[in-house]
Amino acid sequence: MINPSIPDADARRQALNPHGSFIVQAPAGSGKTELLTQRYLMLLARVEAPEEIVAITFTRKAAAEMRYRIIAALASAKENQPPKTEPAKTTWDLACAVRRRDEGKGWSLEDHPARLRIQTIDSLCASLTRQMPLLSRFGAQPGITEDAERLYRQAAHRTLAEVESGAEWSASVETLLRHLNNNWGKIERLLSAMLARRDQWLRHLAGDEQLQREILEEALQGVIQDGLKRASRYCPESMLAEILELARFAASNVAATAPASPIQACRDLWNWPGIQAEALPHWLGLAQLLLTDEGEWRQQANKNIGFPAPSAARGQEERQFLKEQKRALLDCLARLEGEEALRRALHGLRFLPSASYTAAQWQLMEALFQLLPLAVAQLQLVFQEQGEVDFTEVAQRAVVALGEAEAPTDLALALDYQIRHLLMDEFQDTSLSQYILLERLTLGWEAGEGRTLLVVGDPMQSIYRFREAEVGLYLQAWWQGVGLLPLTPLTLSVNFRSQQGIVDWVNQSFRQILPVAQEIATGAVPYSQSHAFHPPLMAPAVQIHPFFEKGSLAEAKRVVHLVQQTRQAAPNSTIAILVRSRGHLAGIVPLLREAGVGFRALEIEPLGSRPIVQDLLALTKALFHLGDRLSWLTVLRAPWCGLTLADLYVLAGEDKQAAVWDRIQEDACIQGLSEEGRERLGRLRQVFAKALGERRRTSPRRQVEGVWLALGGPACVTDSIALEEASVYLDLLEREAVAGEILDFRALEESVAQLFAPPDKEADETLQIMTIHRAKGLEFDTVIVPGLGRPPRHESHQLLLWAERPTVHYPTGDDGALLLAPISGAGRSQDSIYQYIKRLHEEKGEFENGRLLYVAVTRAKHRLHLFGQVDLDDTGKPKVPSKHSLLASLWPAVKGKFEATALLQRETENREEGRDPGDSSISGFISRLSTQWQCPAPIAGVKADIEVLPEAASALDPIEFDWAGETARHIGTVVHRYLQIIAGEGPEHWSLARITALAPALRQALMQQGVMPNEMENAIERAREVLRQTLEDPRGRWILASNYRQARNEYSLSGVLNGRIIRAVIDRTFIDEAGVRWIVDYKTGVHEGGGREEFLNREQERYHPQLERYAALMALKVPGTEKIRLGLYYPQIGGWREWEWSKKIF
Repeated sequence: MINPSIPDADARRQALNPHGSFIVQAPAGSGKTELLTQRYLMLLARVEAPEEIVAITFTRKAAAEMRYRIIAALASAKENQPPKTEPAKTTWDLACAVRRRDEGKGWSLEDHPARLRIQTIDSLCASLTRQMPLLSRFGAQPGITEDAERLYRQAAHRTLAEVESGAEWSASVETLLRHLNNNWGKIERLLSAMLARRDQWLRHLAGDEQLQREILEEALQGVIQDGLKRASRYCPESMLAEILELARFAASNVAATAPASPIQACRDLWNWPGIQAEALPHWLGLAQLLLTDEGEWRQQANKNIGFPAPSAARGQEERQFLKEQKRALLDCLARLEGEEALRRALHGLRFLPSASYTAAQWQLMEALFQLLPLAVAQLQLVFQEQGEVDFTEVAQRAVVALGEAEAPTDLALALDYQIRHLLMDEFQDTSLSQYILLERLTLGWEAGEGRTLLVVGDPMQSIYRFREAEVGLYLQAWWQGVGLLPLTPLTLSVNFRSQQGIVDWVNQSFRQILPVAQEIATGAVPYSQSHAFHPPLMAPAVQIHPFFEKGSLAEAKRVVHLVQQTRQAAPNSTIAILVRSRGHLAGIVPLLREAGVGFRALEIEPLGSRPIVQDLLALTKALFHLGDRLSWLTVLRAPWCGLTLADLYVLAGEDKQAAVWDRIQEDACIQGLSEEGRERLGRLRQVFAKALGERRRTSPRRQVEGVWLALGGPACVTDSIALEEASVYLDLLEREAVAGEILDFRALEESVAQLFAPPDKEADETLQIMTIHRAKGLEFDTVIVPGLGRPPRHESHQLLLWAERPTVHYPTGDDGALLLAPISGAGRSQDSIYQYIKRLHEEKGEFENGRLLYVAVTRAKHRLHLFGQVDLDDTGKPKVPSKHSLLASLWPAVKGKFEATALLQRETENREEGRDPGDSSISGFISRLSTQWQCPAPIAGVKADIEVLPEAASALDPIEFDWAGETARHIGTVVHRYLQIIAGEGPEHWSLARITALAPALRQALMQQGVMPNEMENAIERAREVLRQTLEDPRGRWILASNYRQARNEYSLSGVLNGRIIRAVIDRTFIDEAGVRWIVDYKTGVHEGGGREEFLNREQERYHPQLERYAALMALKVPGTEKIRLGLYYPQIGGWREWEWSKKIF
C-alpha cells in the first residue's frame, strides 16, 4: 500500500487504477520509473496474456531499466519476507500477485521474459512495418542508421543535379541556385538539413490548396491583426486623443531630421487606427513616438522624434509652443509608465511580418514547393539503393501501415484486438509523427471500456526540440486527451532524489525562471512545486559562483579546485560536471588532466580538435596530396619535425606557388635553412621519400601509420590517451579508404568532425563529464554547472521557415493557419516574414532554456554549484547576461548574488589574476622532438615484426575450400560486415525478406571492395546466401543474439605472446548467461570435396592454434577471464566446432 503520509499519495494510488487512462506529470526525482513498473505489474496480474500490455520508452537504456525492475520485482516476490519501506513494499505486493497469475496461466515469465513487451518507440515502429511490408511500402525491412547525414547529402546532391536534366523541375533548381549565388555547397547543406526534418514540413507541402498565395498571405494578415488587436486592447481610452495630437505634431516636424522615421505615417492621423493590416504603418509610428529602439518608454523628447529643441525656435511664441509640446509628451509618457502590457504589445508590432510576399519571394517559394518533395523522392531512392533508412522514415511508414482514422488497416484492427493497455514514458519528448502513431494505436478506444493508456512525462524537462520534440503535444493531451480518449491528469510532487536545501532553492528560483502561465503554441510550461523527501544537510546546498573576468580560465581553475576539494572531503561521492555544449569544456578538461584528476567523459571531446588528430589529418593530406601547402606546413611545424617559423618562411614564404615537397627537394633551398632545420628536415625528407615510393602498395592507414611511427609521432605524446586517439583516427582512415586511396578529403574531414575522444578506461566513475542533455535521467551527489554565461552557437538559416499560427480551434497550431518564409538571397538581410517566424522559434527556444536549466540543477542529490560570467559596466555593476545564455534564464534568481559579489570585489579583486591566455600575445614556443631522436630498439625478447591474425595463416597448408580467389575474399569481407550489423541490431530485427532486399547495398559494398562487374551478380547471391543460412540456423541466431554481456564484433586486440607482438581481430565475442566467455570465428568459404565431419575436424585442427591465441589475448586484455570457450562457425554448411581454452600458451 502506498504511504498515505506523502503529499502525492492520492495521485500515485490513482495511477494504479487498472480501469482508468491517465497523463502523469512526474517532475525530476519523483520516481516515475517506479510508478511505471508498478502499473505494469498491476496490469500484468489482470490480463489474459502478457502481450496485451505494451510499454514504450524512448531509449534502449530506459527500456532495459524498466525490464530489469520488473524481472527483479518478480524474483524478489519469491521471498516470504516483504520489504518494510515504500515504495518497495507496494512493488513487492504487486509482484506477488503477478507470480500467482503467472502460475495460474502457465506463462513461465522467468523462463520467457521476452513475452514482456517493453520496447523503444523506434523498435515498435520497425515491428509495425515488418508486419505490413506492402502497406508500409518498405517491402523487405531495411537497416536503420543513426547517422543518415551522408544519405541526406547524396539526395540533396542528386536534386541539384537535376538542373541539367531538362525536366519540368530544372527551372526550379535554377531559380534556387541563382537566388543563392550558385553556392552549390551551401545549397546542398541547406537541402540536407531540410531532409533531416522532413516530418515537420512535408505534411504542409502535401496539400496544394494550403499553398495558394492568397491563403498564405491571409495567414500573414491574420498575424498582423492579432498583434494590432492586442495593442488596441491595452490602450487607455482617456489618452487616445492626446496621443493622436502629439503624433500629428511629431509627424509634421520629423521629416527634417529623420526622413525615414515611421512617425511620418501619422501626419494625417485624426482617428485612432484600426486593426486591419493596412493600419500597421500608423501603429508603428505611434510605437516609434512612445518607445525607444529597445522597447522601453521614452524618457526624453528630441528632434529625432519630431520635437525640435525650443532654442531652435524663431520667436518667443514658437519657443513657448515647443516647450509645451515637449512637456505634454513627457507628461503623457509618465502616465503610461505602468502600462506594461501596452509597452510589450507596441514593441511587438515592430517584429510583425509583411502582409504579402514580394514577386521574388513568391517565385522562390514556388520553386521550393516543387523541389522539396523532389528531394524527398530522391531520398527514397537513396534509401532503396543503400538498403537502410533513418528513424524518421520508419516512424512515418509505421503510421502508413496503420492506415487512416477513417480506414484502419488489418494491422491496426489486429493491434486493436491484441493490445489492451499502453504505457508511454517521457511523453514530453514526443514528436508529431510519434504522437500521430499513438493516436492511431488508440483509435476507437473509449473511457471505461477496458483498454487503458498511461502517458508519463514532465513538461518541465522537455529539452529535445532539436530532435523535433514538441512539448505543446503534451500540454494538448493534458487538456484534451489523445485522439478521442480522455486522460485524467495527475501530478506527482515528492522529490525522492535531492535533499531539502536543493528542493527549496529550486522551488523558489524556478517560480521566477519558468513562465507564469501555460501556453500550448509557444511551449510555455509553468513551474510545478516539489516536496522534499530527504531532510536538509549541513552546509549550503546551492552555491553561485559569479565571475567577471573575460575568458574562461579563472572559472576553469575554480571548477578544478572544487572537484579536488569535493573528492578530498568525500572520496567515494559522485561528481558530475554538466555543460550545455562541449565547447564549454575547452578550458576545464586540460586543467583536470594537468592536475592528474581522472574522469569519465563519453562523446565530449571532439577528436578533430585534439592536436594529435590534427597532425595526423595533415600528415594524411600531405601524403596523398603533394600540393596541399597548408597541410605540408602543418607537418613541418608538428612536434615530429618542429621547424621554426624562420625556416618555414625560407621554404614557403617567398614562392607561394611551388609545392612544398618540391621545395624540400631543392638543395639550394635547403642550404638557406638553419643548421638544426636542415637536420630536422633531412630526417623527414628521407621518411617521406621512402613512403611516396611505396604509394598504393598498401592501405592508406598503413602508409600514414608507418610514416607517423618513422617520424617519431608516438614519442611526441605524453599520455596513453593521445595514443588511443591516434588509433581511433587511423581506424577511421581505414574505413574511409576506397581501393587504396582517399577519394574525398572533405568527407574524411566531416567524418573526423563526428569523432570524439575515447573515454579514459582507467579512470573511475566518481567524476563524470557530460552534456546536460546526456545527463537527463541520471543523478549525482554533487553537480557542477560551468559556463552558464556563455551563449550557444547561432542557429544557421534554413531554406524554408514554417510555423503554424495558433487559432481558437487549433491551439497547437496543427491545422491552423500556416506561415511560410523562404531564405533571403545571397548578400541580402532576411525579410520581415522570415524574421518573424524565426522570432517565434526563438521564443520557444527561450522557454526551453529554462527547462534545460531545470534538468541540470535537478541532477544534484546533495550539493549544487553554478558558475557564470558577465561583464561589468563602467560603474562596476554587472551587465545583463548574454542573450540566449542559460545565465540569462537564471538571472532573476541570481542577479542579487552577482551584484553583491561585484560590489565586494570592486576594489579588492586583482583583475590580472587568472586572465585567460587568449587575451595575451601568442607564445612562440613549440613542443618538438630532439634532433638526436631515433626509433627505440625493440622490447627485449620481442620480435620486431608484428604477427597479424588470421592473415598469418598463410604458413598453414592450402585451404581446402574455395576461398583463395579475390572475389571470395571480398565476399567474406562484406559478409563479415553485415554479420556485425545483424549482431548489433539483433537477429530478431532481420527477416529473410530484408536479406533479399540488400542487393543494392551489397552491390555497392562489393563494388567498393573491387569485385569485377562480370562476377557481381554471383557475388551478391553468394553473400545473400551466407546471410540467409545464418539467420535460418538456430546456432547462427544464438551466436548473433543481442542480449549478451560484453558482446563485441570485429573486436581488435593486441599483446605480446611468446616473445612476439600479436595483433588480432575477433569476429564475435560475448559472455553468455552462465558467465562463459565465447570467442567465435566465422568461416564463410564453401567446402569442396570430402566428408562434412572430416572437413570440420580438419578445420578445427587447422585453426585451433589461432583461436587459442585469441583466447590468450583476451585473457591478457580482460584480467579475471578464465572460463573461455572457442568456436568455429560455417554458416553455409551449418558447421560448428567448439572447445574449451587449454591455457597452454600461458
